[in-house]
Amino acid sequence: MDFRKTLLVPPGKTFRLKDIDPGYHGGITSAQEAAKHLDRYRQKLTDMQRLFYGDRNHALLIVLQGIDGAGKDGTCWHVISAMDPQGVKVQGFKQPTPAEKDHDFLWRVHPHAPGKGEVAVFNRSHYEDVLVARVHKLVPKPVWKARYDFINDWERLLHKDNNTTILKFFLYISKDEQLARFKERLDDPARQWKISDSDYKERDFWDDYIDAFEDALSRCSQKHAPWYVIPANHKWFRNLAVSQIIADTMDDMRLELPKPGVDLAQIRKLYHSAAQAEGGKAKTVKSGKAKAAKKKS
Repeated sequence: MDFRKTLLVPPGKTFRLKDIDPGYHGGITSAQEAAKHLDRYRQKLTDMQRLFYGDRNHALLIVLQGIDGAGKDGTCWHVISAMDPQGVKVQGFKQPTPAEKDHDFLWRVHPHAPGKGEVAVFNRSHYEDVLVARVHKLVPKPVWKARYDFINDWERLLHKDNNTTILKFFLYISKDEQLARFKERLDDPARQWKISDSDYKERDFWDDYIDAFEDALSRCSQKHAPWYVIPANHKWFRNLAVSQIIADTMDDMRLELPKPGVDLAQIRKLYHSAAQAEGGKAKTVKSGKAKAAKKKS
């Protein structure tokens, strides 16, 4: 199944999350079955990203958004980690600093856009400014409403001016699943560091966040920068779907390693000359050691 088709938010259409089952698993019946497919796509990601890094004709921006507990960190751990960290950077966006507040809302984001041959992952992103800022009324309605167009223009700029492929993932869990994951954090000492008072305060704004996400998905899913809604109640399906979409998208880029920038015939001559000279030195040293050992005996 091609999840790029089944999980795509159709550009230009109004999208409603009530039409999506967060427990959907694409016909994969178990974590064990999903793991086999995930291993294959993780290996494909490794291979594609090495080609991508060498090809250096494309940039790739991956945006991860979701309600608290949806698994943005987990996606980075299980999917993005398949790629070579030399060519990948992950950037999180928390509350704006005082300096960031003194600038336009995209000022803090643009420096982290990927260059050619780079993969940039936004763990939360510029969309926080039409989500949190909207839900908590941090800016007036006319301000956040205008930001959809600014976001679309900015993403179009990256695509047109720097050949950036943009993949945006909304990790979608149910309210009950979120509470179950909060309990896991509470019961597991290894996860307790993730607990925040805001986790429970933000649950009171669940419906407001759903409205905000629906508008962002509807207004900002573009052909060159699509949104995908990833049903994420099953972590194993979340990881599989995201890995497949990224790997298959990179595969479609028809990546190639660049041709050598040197005269290989000349380099081979230099290599053989060096090998012959160093081989001769090695034989001389070996012969000298053998003679010295004979004298001692």
